[in-house]
Amino acid sequence: MKKLLNTLFITSEQAYLSLEGETVCVEIQKQKAGQFPLHTLESIVCFSYNGATPAFMGACANRGINLAFFHPYGKFLCRVTGESRGNVLLRREQYRVADDDRSSCMIARNFILGKVYNCRWSIDRTLRDHELRINTEKCKRAIQFLVQAMDKIKVEENTETLRGLEGEAASVYFGVFDELILNQKEDFYFHGRNKRPPQDCMNAMLSFGYTLLANDCAGALEGVGLDSYVGFMHSDRPGRKSLALDLMEELRPVLVDRLVLTLVNNRQIRKEHFNILESGAVEFTDEGKKKFLSAWQEHKKEQMTHPYLNEKICWGLVPHVQSLLLARYLRGDIDGYPPFLWK
Repeated sequence: MKKLLNTLFITSEQAYLSLEGETVCVEIQKQKAGQFPLHTLESIVCFSYNGATPAFMGACANRGINLAFFHPYGKFLCRVTGESRGNVLLRREQYRVADDDRSSCMIARNFILGKVYNCRWSIDRTLRDHELRINTEKCKRAIQFLVQAMDKIKVEENTETLRGLEGEAASVYFGVFDELILNQKEDFYFHGRNKRPPQDCMNAMLSFGYTLLANDCAGALEGVGLDSYVGFMHSDRPGRKSLALDLMEELRPVLVDRLVLTLVNNRQIRKEHFNILESGAVEFTDEGKKKFLSAWQEHKKEQMTHPYLNEKICWGLVPHVQSLLLARYLRGDIDGYPPFLWK
């Protein structure tokens, strides 16, 4: 259990929620594990198999407390709401902002600022820890470019120009990504980003990881009452969760890229975990997919200190916290959306 931003996160798979007076009672294996006054909560996010009593769900609906249920692995299941109040106002504001280029750009540039910052951090970490094993000058030039790109992104007010800056920064980052691969270089190399379908093992892992992250971000956004299909940087397209793609930008380098590099550099994933199809596409074997999913779930359980809240949480809650911060910004509770800047 963790309370952040007036939101209660129930992370135990065995938790059961019930109403006790004006409080929520959290039981784990029929033992009381916690109790919280309802008037102090704006929302409850539950990653539990056991669920909650109808009386408790009704109490949340009557008090305007957003109650969202997720699969323990992070898949969004449903949200309990009463009369249309807070969520409809939040979504209307989201749509207004999405229709205004200048307002959209103010949020989009923070997503991209977070992405470029975290890309720079990822390169810098390898440079610091393995300076003798990589092309240091190439990596330093990339870091310098990303630092200069951040200065431009901070003041940009046009969404199209912002997309161009993001594309340039991504090209430079991926231009040195091969340097971050320290082991199994004969089988795991990176000569550029390719997808639909991926043509090598590294791109196959990145694409699979990005799909998992996009699903987690979409669920987190729906959980706080936002429309995951209406974004601020990615344009609307039928069937595309544009806001989830926006939110995941800043999280790609720290949640997916570093995990992929760790699995390869520690030899936890090997060449035999992939199949090469007749078309040249590369995909996970069933065993490889299980290994990656297992590592993904374990990584999400690891503890870290959120750089904005300065609170300890697990990595799996980062998309949920960022979604809460975005919703707070749209409601006018905070002056700007704070991107996730990993340290």
